[in-house]
Order: sequence, then C-alpha cells, then structure tokens
Amino acid sequence: MDDAGIEWRTLNEEVIELIRTGQYDRGVVVAREALAVAEQNVGDDQLDVAKSLGNLAILYYHQADFAKAEPLYKRALAIREKVLGPDHPDGARILTALARLYFEQSEYAKAEPLYKQAIAVREKALGPDHPDAATSLNNLAALYHHQGQYAKAETLFTRALAVKEKTLGADHPDVALSLNFLARLFFEQSEYAKAEPLFKRALAIGEKSLGADHPYLAVSLTYLALLYANQAQYAKSEPLYKRVLAIHEKAFGPHHPDVAKSLENLADLYRKTDRQSQAVEIEERAAAIRAKQR
Repeated sequence: MDDAGIEWRTLNEEVIELIRTGQYDRGVVVAREALAVAEQNVGDDQLDVAKSLGNLAILYYHQADFAKAEPLYKRALAIREKVLGPDHPDGARILTALARLYFEQSEYAKAEPLYKQAIAVREKALGPDHPDAATSLNNLAALYHHQGQYAKAETLFTRALAVKEKTLGADHPDVALSLNFLARLFFEQSEYAKAEPLFKRALAIGEKSLGADHPYLAVSLTYLALLYANQAQYAKSEPLYKRVLAIHEKAFGPHHPDVAKSLENLADLYRKTDRQSQAVEIEERAAAIRAKQR
C-alpha cells in the first residue's frame, strides 16, 4: 500500500496552505498529525511519508529551527532515493532544501556538494537546458557569490541565464531574475558598466510582464539608483529612488519597513546633494515607521 489515504490528503492540503500563508506554528501541529497518519497507513518508507517529512522540515526551516529540520530532510531524501532512485528529479528539491539549510547556517562546505548533486541530478534527468537545471546553477552560483568567489559565480550565473533565455524566451520573468543575479554580482565588484545594462534589461522585462508598479521592480530600480549614486550621478539616481518609494507605498501602505528603507535611501541622496532639511524630514518619517515595527 503506497497511498496514505483521504485523511492524510486532507491534512496535507491544510499543511500546504498553512505554509503558503505563513502560519508556521499551526502548520507544525497539523504536519505532525499528517506524518503520523501517513506512517500508520503506509509504513515508514513511502512517498507520502517523505512528503510529510519534507513539509514538516519546511515549517521548522521557516521557524529557524534548523536542528529539527535537518534530520527530516535527510529522512525524506533517503525515502525518495529508495523508492524513485538516486537520479530522480524529485530528489533534487530535497537536496536543494537541505543545502539551503546549511547555507543559512554558514556551513558552506556542507551546502556546496548538495547543490552540485542537485545540478547533476537535474541535468541527467531533465537535460542541461531545462529551466530547473538553470535554477540549480543559480543556487550554486549564489553560494559562490556569497563567499566572494566571483569568477565561479559569474560562470554559473551566465550559464543559467543562457539556459533560461533559450528555453523560456528573452522576455520571461525568470530571465529577469537571472539578469538581476548577474548584475548584482558585477555591482558588488564596482563593475558598473557591466551591471547597468543588465539591471535595465531586467527592469524592462519586469515592466512588460508585471506592470510598471509591481513591487518586484523595486529590486532593479534600487540597484540602478545605487549604481548611479555610487558614481555621483545623482540626477539619474533621484527619480529612481522616488519611483521605488511610490511603488512600495502603493503596494504595502505608508508604514511598511520597505517604505522606511526607500525613505532612508532618498534621505542619503539628499544629504549628498546638500539638501539637509529635506533629508531630515524624510529621515524622521522613516524613523517613525521603524519605531512602530519594534
């Protein structure tokens, strides 16, 4: 028997919804119940048990309870590899989740081989030009980026971008995501001439696919504004900061932390351009927002 039954499916659907809505405490309770039902109905080594283990691990991960999440991910991976084989792409999701858990704890030596294994599994099962393989490339690239291994990161980010452009088309939102990854890598190395066109292209894709006021665009806009500010091109930077502020206020309301950050960026620009009274005014507004978050 490999189906954990109607009760398990109902509980599992509730767990997924609780994860989606960020109700992690309640999610843990329901996920434990779902796991117990699955184990009772099908034993310890079936896929439905692995799904429940994975969901419970996700919940603990979101609660930053990594010590509880790790053995659950490992057990879920062992079941999937036993039932589906070590080269099944479903296993790559667990490998990636476990690697991310180590990444969050700065255990990079443990994360790296798991990210590499996920790439190998997806490229073998799905082909090297599959978008999921590109996502795995981006994950490993992000690890190298975080460690300051910029040459390795650039190679992988570039490969991932090429795969996504080939498989999804040049104007797909996932391509914009890859463009931002690569642009931020150049930005952090002060290679602004390389970063600027990538941020601009990511922004254009986002505007076309999501609309001019979507909060996703704030990432590209903010980095572009910083890029210009870092080169003392304040006339180019200011309208971008103001646009980010307007996007955040429209999307999240006037008292959101992202609004405070946008105000702080704009205040910094005002100070650099000798507009002290304007800077003080919006710094006070940002501070009031921060105070409400405490």
